Amino acid sequence: MTPRQWAYFDTSVIVKRYVKEAGSLATRRLLKRFQLLSSSIMPVEAMSAFSRRRASGDLTQRDFLAIRSRLRKDQAYWELVEVSETVLLEAEDLVEKTNVRTLDAIHLASAIVFQSESGLTIAFITGDAKQRDAARMLGFTVIWVE
Repeated sequence: MTPRQWAYFDTSVIVKRYVKEAGSLATRRLLKRFQLLSSSIMPVEAMSAFSRRRASGDLTQRDFLAIRSRLRKDQAYWELVEVSETVLLEAEDLVEKTNVRTLDAIHLASAIVFQSESGLTIAFITGDAKQRDAARMLGFTVIWVE
C-alpha cells in the first residue's frame, strides 16, 4: 500500500470533520486521501470554535465532550508543525505581503516551512476564502472546501 501524500489542513476544514455542516463529507474524503498536516495552533483553534458553538447553543454539552474526546484521540495521527521562530518570521512577512490575519499567516507560514524543510510539495486545504486566495498567490495547489 502506498503511503498517503501530505496535505496541509486549515482549522476551518478540520472543524467540519467533527461538526456536520457544508463541506463535512468532502472533508472526510480528503482525510482519507491525505495525511493530515497542520500547525500546532490548530487543536486550540478548533477547541475555540467548538466552545463558541457550545456557548451559543449550537452544540450540547454532551456533543462538545464527545468532540473534545475524539479530537484528542485523533491528534495521535496528525503531524503538527511547531510555531517556531522560523514560522513566526515567515508569518510576519506574509501578513505584510498578503494582508491575512494572524492565525491564517501562521498556518500559511507553517505550510511554507514544512515544504522548505521536507522538500515535499503539499496541497493546502482550506474553507477560508481570504486564506485560499493568499495560498494561491503563494503558489500552493489549493483544495477549497465550502
